[in-house]
Amino acid sequence: MATKLGGYAGKVMTIDLSTREVGEYPWTDGDRALYLGGKIMAAKILYDTIQPGTDGLSPENCLVVSTGPLSATGAPSSSRFNVSAISPLTNICASSNCGGNFGLSLKRAGYDALVITGKSETPVWIEIKGDEVIFHDASDLWGKLTGETQELLGKEGKIVIGPAGEHMVRYACIFSGDRTAGRAGLGAVMGSKNLKAVTASGNVKIEVSNREKMKKIYGSWIKMLQGHPLTGEALPKYGTGFLLRLMQKGRILATRNYKRGQFDDFDMLSGQTLAEKHLVKNIGCTTCPIKCGRLVEFDGKKVKGPELETLGLLGPNLENNDLMKILRWNYLMDELGMDTISAGGTIGFAMELQEKGMWDSGLHFGQTENLDQVIEDIAYRRGNGDLLAEGTRRLADKFGGKDFAINAKGLELAAYEPRGAVGQGLGYATANRGGCHLNAGYLALMEGLGFHMNPLTPRSKAALTVLNQNLMEAISAAGCCLFPLFSFYPGWLISHQDNPIAKLVNAILPYSGWSVNLLNWLPARFVPIHLPLFPYTKALGAVTGMKMTVGILKEIGERGYNLERLLNIRMGLTGADDTLPARLSEENQVENDPRTHVPIRKMVAAYYRVRGWDAAGVPSEKKRKALGLK
Repeated sequence: MATKLGGYAGKVMTIDLSTREVGEYPWTDGDRALYLGGKIMAAKILYDTIQPGTDGLSPENCLVVSTGPLSATGAPSSSRFNVSAISPLTNICASSNCGGNFGLSLKRAGYDALVITGKSETPVWIEIKGDEVIFHDASDLWGKLTGETQELLGKEGKIVIGPAGEHMVRYACIFSGDRTAGRAGLGAVMGSKNLKAVTASGNVKIEVSNREKMKKIYGSWIKMLQGHPLTGEALPKYGTGFLLRLMQKGRILATRNYKRGQFDDFDMLSGQTLAEKHLVKNIGCTTCPIKCGRLVEFDGKKVKGPELETLGLLGPNLENNDLMKILRWNYLMDELGMDTISAGGTIGFAMELQEKGMWDSGLHFGQTENLDQVIEDIAYRRGNGDLLAEGTRRLADKFGGKDFAINAKGLELAAYEPRGAVGQGLGYATANRGGCHLNAGYLALMEGLGFHMNPLTPRSKAALTVLNQNLMEAISAAGCCLFPLFSFYPGWLISHQDNPIAKLVNAILPYSGWSVNLLNWLPARFVPIHLPLFPYTKALGAVTGMKMTVGILKEIGERGYNLERLLNIRMGLTGADDTLPARLSEENQVENDPRTHVPIRKMVAAYYRVRGWDAAGVPSEKKRKALGLK
């Protein structure tokens, strides 16, 4: 439907692969004001479409590819798009964000989102050229790696899957350029629909409400990012791997299937070592001034280098200190099209099953010579690879070991060991898509990676987690990467942690729950403000023409978070699923120190109260009414 707002193309395309019918999904300016775009828009479409019991690999599953209003307007770090569906790994709502070129191309083709249903009888790829949609036979592409597939499809923006998606590995990815919609198995959803790829092109110009004001905001925003110690120095210089040293110091570096939080050889794998020995140049997404991506060289190839999570899950988690092997595995998994986080977590769990004599997987901590073959076996579901392709939770269902099967809601955790940062543990347990560090609210940043608030106290962590989750939800829906949000934390305080003022701030933060909850609970009309380190509200106002304040944006994020929760409840989720395995919630990381496990039940109860959910984790009628949700 046409729009009077800036920042939007104004149409949502529907494609039924079973019938090859193409249509338009009804999406109004009222919907845009309530749900903004991106993952929140997708959550609304899924909520209105998905029936209880829908299997993630069934034709009835709905794949939504959506953009935000800041995408294609030149906003810093805004060349993002979102992919959402019911996950074949977790059986609940999954959303995965990607920085490739497809979102920009989709908007230039004239669409804010795609809604893909059904299943093609034979392999297919779809070409979108403005109003024209062409279904191509993909038999010649089926079986090809992600890199070759993208080369064959030309320069248009695209999404593709590799062999892991075709074989429905439950943590298969979707690729766009060298970036990935990596988590929760959305590549397997494409594979289940016999959909190899989608390309988009067009000449639609995205109009904005106030272009001069927008340019001024973007200019000062870029300067702020470039002047911040995280977004202007650490991330460009060392990539996300710069955090590995801080994680080691804080005892939050997942080691030996999360048995420990530190790894003796950590610095052999750090972002600093990667930059010194293997970096060719920085790379990054379109419109991004940070350029945190790494182009590395190994075996005569120049390829995208590993991110922090890959370094952690394929390094310390497996007791592997060989960075060259991680470079190779990262490249191999990218080409095959699978999530390095879930793959690393699943392999680490299999190694401990082997160690305990519970499954003869042929995998051993510190012995990684066979992993090249294992990775290929997973992608093609050969031998034990067929079982490893099912993920950690299903392996535990088959062989036991649930106490040390490291996942939340079926999704393998990121590389942050939460017994050294209990607020991050609460986030993992309550995240709508499962064990995700970002959907969790990323409280680890405040618990030692940026600020140094007490990481072992549960005090105020529920309030801070809810606020972070809501704001990050809204920023993602706007079409933006979450890394620029780092600049919301004053750079001077991060750079001067030994300063008395910084120490005072860190000491006060655990007692800030009441003031944070004031912001959590106040209706939008009572927070009619903009913040100097939070340019999203002014940017969205200038681009769309909508009234936008911190209160309104926070409420949009809260609406999205609650909507995904309601969808998950429809899919069978209960409050009992908001938990962590016993290794993290009952075993002390440091012997005789009871603070070094996550007191998850106590923290979840506090979280429910802050959220306005009942004791079973269901959004209350009052909360649903306040957010305009059924």
